[in-house]
Amino acid sequence: MIDQLARVEKAFCYQFSQRALLESALTHRSVGKDNNERMEFLGDGVLNFIIAHYLFERFPAASEGELSRLRAYLVRGVTLAALARQHQLGQYLRLGPGELKSGGFRRESILAGAVEAVIGAVYLDGGFDAARDMVLALYHDVLADLSLDQGLKDPKTRLQEYLQSRGWPLPEYRVLSAEGDAHAQVFKLACIISEPALTTEGEGNSRRKAEQAAAGAALVLLTEK
Repeated sequence: MIDQLARVEKAFCYQFSQRALLESALTHRSVGKDNNERMEFLGDGVLNFIIAHYLFERFPAASEGELSRLRAYLVRGVTLAALARQHQLGQYLRLGPGELKSGGFRRESILAGAVEAVIGAVYLDGGFDAARDMVLALYHDVLADLSLDQGLKDPKTRLQEYLQSRGWPLPEYRVLSAEGDAHAQVFKLACIISEPALTTEGEGNSRRKAEQAAAGAALVLLTEK
């Protein structure tokens, strides 16, 4: 376990003086009462403040709404889970037998929660400045490409970019049904992905909205795997 903790410290660019905090941050609730839920709660608050302050300074002309949208984009589960995967955090988590068997180390919610818990642990161990430095280092690549337009992309665009970034074929959208009067039709469409094999459905009062709903459902499934 000590070697694993050292690897996590290296990945997150922070060396703990109280390694028990890091061990707790990596322990999922499926293990028992001594888990990372409280630390996750703390880390969530610390992360939100750090990102809010960073955005406030970086975009002095941005409105409150623009800053809120950017913060939500940066602290959402999908982003946190992607950072966890980038640093292979899943392999260092302590999970109960059920979560191990079901592949919990790949699940978005568990990975995102673990990142927040590690942030909380750094805050407890080294204070706010240490937590801020670690978060900004962790987000370095994401923040480098950040713009006010970030987070505005619709689900179809984000799904296309997700698949393209992995060299996978683009999805196919197929109308399953169109019911109701012409002025109040409800469309049901399927989003069909060949690699990895996945089909999701979406509904909307237009074909475009149904496609967006199906693409959004596919993104949720893909990023939770």
